[in-house]
Amino acid sequence: MTTTRTTTTTVTTTTASGAGSAAAPPVTLRRVHLGAGGPLSDVRIEHGLVTAVFPAGTSPRADGQRLDLDGRTLLPGLWDSHVHMVQWAGVRRRLDLSGAGSARAAADAAGGRATVLPPGEPVIGYGFRDGLWPDAPHKDLLDAVVPDRPALLISMDLHAAWLNSAALALVGRGEHPTGLLREQECMRAIVELTAVPAEVTDRWVREACVAAAARGITGIVDFEYADNIADWTRRMNTADVPLRVAAGIWLPHLEAAIGRGLRTGQLLGVPGGLLEVGPFKLLTDGSLNTRTALCHEAYPGSDPGAPGSHGLEEVTPQELVALLRRASSHGIVPAVHAIGDRANEMALDAFETVRCPGRIEHGQLLAAKDIPRFAELGVTVSIQPTHAVDDRDVADRHWSGRTHRAYAFADLLAAGADLALGSDAPVAPLDPWLTIASAVTRTDDERPPWHPEQRIPVAAALSGSAQGRRLIRVGDRADLVVTEADPLTADTHTLRNMPVHATMLAGTWTHRPSF
Repeated sequence: MTTTRTTTTTVTTTTASGAGSAAAPPVTLRRVHLGAGGPLSDVRIEHGLVTAVFPAGTSPRADGQRLDLDGRTLLPGLWDSHVHMVQWAGVRRRLDLSGAGSARAAADAAGGRATVLPPGEPVIGYGFRDGLWPDAPHKDLLDAVVPDRPALLISMDLHAAWLNSAALALVGRGEHPTGLLREQECMRAIVELTAVPAEVTDRWVREACVAAAARGITGIVDFEYADNIADWTRRMNTADVPLRVAAGIWLPHLEAAIGRGLRTGQLLGVPGGLLEVGPFKLLTDGSLNTRTALCHEAYPGSDPGAPGSHGLEEVTPQELVALLRRASSHGIVPAVHAIGDRANEMALDAFETVRCPGRIEHGQLLAAKDIPRFAELGVTVSIQPTHAVDDRDVADRHWSGRTHRAYAFADLLAAGADLALGSDAPVAPLDPWLTIASAVTRTDDERPPWHPEQRIPVAAALSGSAQGRRLIRVGDRADLVVTEADPLTADTHTLRNMPVHATMLAGTWTHRPSF
């Protein structure tokens, strides 16, 4: 239970332009539950900080607004620890392929979209999952229905892209035998074929940030495959963005970041200190849906001795150690993508060798012996609980007999691992309540929970969605969210669709009703 405080703290801080503006008036939030399950309190906010907490009804008269929140719940602002923001911002403008049950159905949908587009405009689709399809994606299928313009269909996990011949020619891969590109080749093709003017991208991204704030998000870690530091610096210097952003660094930009003396967590030159240097993102393997996640056991139906039968090794163990050492020695925290159990073992081995802080992104399939190593090595595991719900059928087929150690959130938590929750948007929607509900329930339909032993408590899911913050204390940044229901007592439907009353960033409302 959170205790109330009556001490007022005066603090000097740098606040934001627009969101968290220094001109934002002080505010007292009256009759609000202080944290999930917390006591009814009055909370004073000044200069972008929580400056005092009082038992409900006892706060003294002071300058600024006094808002009665009528028993709603006040929580620490929520973070999404793994997004691809440009891709997420563009999803609403693309052909939805999530319902396609075969390559033929996806191709037919692309052909239908082509008939309503202006001449020459490419067909861009997103969201196919071919892991359970009865047929295989091939450029000939797309050429038959989209012969006169480029067509690019992107998999739900962003690790595969299916192109027709016109699109392959544009990216210099006209001789590709199937048109199905994977991993780095796929990511390069997506960047080239979906490029729009920067001002258009920035407008779409800001709209997506506003929508995220409406769901209680106050910060994101952005792993868009781009020069994120440059792109976010431009965005935040030209328009108000209602989120904090940690801008991830990819390998092509690592040396430039080192040369500038940048360090993870360092604030960058935008109004209000909302932009910071994020971690260094690198890949060890692919994904489950594309059967490129690197595993100890071969994928069903493959020749165990054939190349690719166990997945894809993006870097050798020696290269991984060298990259972790290079980044960490300059204050840049590594964030290592690892999905298969062999990839996670390799990543943990590298962290053990280098002895640096860091993160493993996804950690989807783990050997039992590796689960305690996250806590032992001080490595955060960045998890996306909605994947456990969305991937259950694919995992049951391709990781048969091993799913008891897939998406092992409860085992990781019990072993003392630091969990950071996110969506991997656009792979799953950028909605923290879907993320939290998936971690807590392990189902999103009428079926029973998938491996219910790996469910985690609501309190743990909330903490993992708030950078480890469980309480609201005097001196904290006033990055806050007000919910209509208490997450600890909400039913599953309410938790998944949590009504967000208001969101605050550095003392300024970024989402609110008419007060």
